[in-house]
Parts: sequence; structure tokens; C-alpha cells
Amino acid sequence: MTTLPSRTLSVRIERRWGETYDFLAEPANFPRWASGLCTAIEPLEGELWLAQTAQGPLRVRFSPRNAFGVLDHAVLPEDSPAIHIPLRLIANGDGCELQLTLLRQPQMDDATFERDARWVEKDLQAIKGLLESA
Repeated sequence: MTTLPSRTLSVRIERRWGETYDFLAEPANFPRWASGLCTAIEPLEGELWLAQTAQGPLRVRFSPRNAFGVLDHAVLPEDSPAIHIPLRLIANGDGCELQLTLLRQPQMDDATFERDARWVEKDLQAIKGLLESA
């Protein structure tokens, strides 16, 4: 059994857990903050969506709504295995904490992994700014 190297990145958000979860659980909101994932997204069927990415259109499967703060999604390239992206929202006092675990894919070099981590940090700051200013 092999595990992938990982890094968990997080941000505290000064907004109630329920309001934050409702926003994040709606895939149509991802282009507003997740520039590392997509610039536009449209529903296909069920939890499956079509995202417009820097690599072209990609299918993305989102977790169904739940009471546990699980917001995982998987990018589904046509010619390679799914890329799973664990995303969790945790209550923290009157606000919450959003955590994304970045898994280093087998073909990814150190520089690409570091670049992706910086991009995730940028996106986490974007969602914080968006939700705290609303």
C-alpha cells in the first residue's frame, strides 16, 4: 500500500458554520473563489459538474450535502485517475475553519506541489475575504 505525500492548509473564517457551509456546498459558487479549480462550472447530472479549467473542460464530482462539513470533490480527467480533493468545514467558536488537504499526485514534482499549495492558500484567502465581507 502506498500513500501520497500531503499537506493540509486551512483558514479561519469569521462567519457562522451554517452560512459558510451553505455557500461552499453549492458547486455553482466555486468559480467565485476557487480559481485553482475553475473559471466557470455547469451542472451535468447528480453530483457531476463540468468545470472550465486551465487544462480545458473537466468533469468534477462533488460530495452530496451533509451535516458533517464534508465538501470533498474529485476532478475526473478523461485519461488519468480521479484526483480527490478532501475539503472540510469545522465549527470554530462563532465562526469556522476551512481545511483542504492537498495530495501530491504521483507525476507531480516538488515545484508543482509547492505551486499548487500556494494557489490553494490564495483560494482559501479568497473565500475568507468573500464570506467575511458579505
